[in-house]
Amino acid sequence: MSLSDGNVTSDDDLPLTLPTDDSLSGSIRKGCDPFAQTQRSKLQHRRARINQQINKEMRMRAGAENLFRATTNNKVKETVALELSFVNSNLQLLKEELEELNSNMEVYQTDSEAINVPMIPLGLKETKEVDFTVSIEDFICEHYGEDSSLYDKEIKELMELRQAMRTPSRNQAGLELLMEYYNQLYYLDQRFFPLHRNLGVHFHWYDSLTGVPSCQRTLAFEKGSVLFNIGALYTQIGARQDRSATAGIDRAIDAFQRAAGAFNYLKENFSNAPSLDMSGPSLCMLVRLMVSQVQECVFERVTLTTQDTHFTSQLCLAQEAARVSDVYSLVQQTMTQPLMKDYVPFSWASMVQVKSEHFRALSHYYAAVALCDHTLSAEKEEEEEEEEECDEGAEKAFLQFYVSSPAEPPLSQVLRDPEKRRKLGKAHLRRAVIRHEEAMRVHSLCKILRKMDILQDVLSLTHKRSLDKYSELDREDDFDETAEAPEIQSQTHQKPDITPTNFSKVQVTDIFQRLGPLSVFCARARWGPVRVICLQKREGGLGLTLRGDSPVLVAGVVPGGCAAEAGLREGDYIVAVDGQDSKWAKHGEVVQMLKSCSERGVELSVVTLHSNDTQLERRAILLSHSSDKENARQRLLSGAKGQSSASLLNWNRKKTREGGGGGGAKRLGSTFSLSFGSVRDTEAMY
Repeated sequence: MSLSDGNVTSDDDLPLTLPTDDSLSGSIRKGCDPFAQTQRSKLQHRRARINQQINKEMRMRAGAENLFRATTNNKVKETVALELSFVNSNLQLLKEELEELNSNMEVYQTDSEAINVPMIPLGLKETKEVDFTVSIEDFICEHYGEDSSLYDKEIKELMELRQAMRTPSRNQAGLELLMEYYNQLYYLDQRFFPLHRNLGVHFHWYDSLTGVPSCQRTLAFEKGSVLFNIGALYTQIGARQDRSATAGIDRAIDAFQRAAGAFNYLKENFSNAPSLDMSGPSLCMLVRLMVSQVQECVFERVTLTTQDTHFTSQLCLAQEAARVSDVYSLVQQTMTQPLMKDYVPFSWASMVQVKSEHFRALSHYYAAVALCDHTLSAEKEEEEEEEEECDEGAEKAFLQFYVSSPAEPPLSQVLRDPEKRRKLGKAHLRRAVIRHEEAMRVHSLCKILRKMDILQDVLSLTHKRSLDKYSELDREDDFDETAEAPEIQSQTHQKPDITPTNFSKVQVTDIFQRLGPLSVFCARARWGPVRVICLQKREGGLGLTLRGDSPVLVAGVVPGGCAAEAGLREGDYIVAVDGQDSKWAKHGEVVQMLKSCSERGVELSVVTLHSNDTQLERRAILLSHSSDKENARQRLLSGAKGQSSASLLNWNRKKTREGGGGGGAKRLGSTFSLSFGSVRDTEAMY
């Protein structure tokens, strides 16, 4: 789906959640109190204020640039150039202030006293208020031909839901609030956004990292921004977990994997993003960053669950740490790409580099511990069969430990020679200390990271531990030059997953369901004005054939009969009987209304689909043949529950539409098609 104005490449083809009972309509989810003075809310308020100031300065700059290009007066040009220099200076200061906010990671971290390396969370995209009232009221009057004042409650509910979505709480309830609004946008798109016309509503969103405003009229931009915030909220939930216990680590892994899923889905399904934070390179960087943080959590869990100090266990820790270093190196490369280099906050790039060096140092430290603190049973006088098998496994693991094994001495000899093991361990510790010092150097260059006490503590403790171990192995008579330790082969026992966002678990009801079933009453459909038909009962009946339900279709009219004389036509949909709305009425309910009419007759309100929209008309007529359409739709969606959420949220169905025409049921909008063989079974004449 394209995010650019007037360039929407495709549309949603299925509702994102299962419809619920009418009693569930209306959101019970609320956003956070915008006036609550929590650290996070203060941060968001500062972000909103900076975004507004950036917007103001950019408007001033645009006006000044236009004046500079238009004027020929040199004095005016000098004045404008001076003003532009002030505006650009202000924008640079605001950018630096916003970068400091984006780098304020400690606000989103856990309150636990455990010393863990902080994670990188994202701030939410800010948005302006949107007033749907006039646009939707006009569309209801013009397109649906109804009194828009009857839908004031629905419009108010939609606006309240959007307002609440702007301040989600940092927990599962906040995620469900964002998903509810995101799902509701499907129905809004179907009801009020025709393919070749905009509703006239402008959606204003600010870039998450730079605060640069973007304004679009397409609903795709609104959807993409909400989806981005779902991913950002997952990053905040992951960062706040207490990772001193395995349960907290597992929750953090789940949150970061779901954040990666949201960003990856956004990258694959949206194009032409007007803001840089939702561009392909930026989303690719964010996905890799989330995967790296998952890998870091996996290492922390392995560290916690490794109770024994066996040789192979320490080798496993070393390879896990090397894996974390590798994935952060990949993120660092992504951040240094031309488009990302000046966009990503300096503190983020510094943190990623610090982590890459830090975990590489840890991998060499654990390798040294394995070599120097754990001896093999071959050095003992008495050997048992079980110990021999253990030694064979340890030797096999050690032979696969390095990217490329050194030629001299052979690794099998190193394992059984205490002195060679000590020297190789010392070489690993030397590299560990160098890496630790590089991590501390990069840390010291970033003003924002220097303020993070917990990061300083982690780096200092691990550096001291490696130095102490090196001093323990160093000897006064050790005059040989320390060899270069081989590169450790990275490996992990759990590869990170990119978990798609499961929108179907948040059930919503179409707020504007009173307009009628989407199979007929949608923005894509075109029909004539409502006609009022007065029928008088005769001895031969009303002279019409009805078919289907929700809404009931006039399948046939008897020539010369009561219905034909009153002006009823084949293909009309009955939307009201004696003033009582019947858009959602079942076949039997409409029949009962007709049968219970008095001698004065019955008044039908009907609409007719325009014949030039033949595909939609045929689809809607086929749908109306079903005796229980809503139950069938429930079955259709229930059948899809077992699929991945991506299949339910795939907007790129352009090829399916163009190449359509095959037999069988087709998923189109919130409808499905029936074969012609079952049509006549539900007809009845009255």
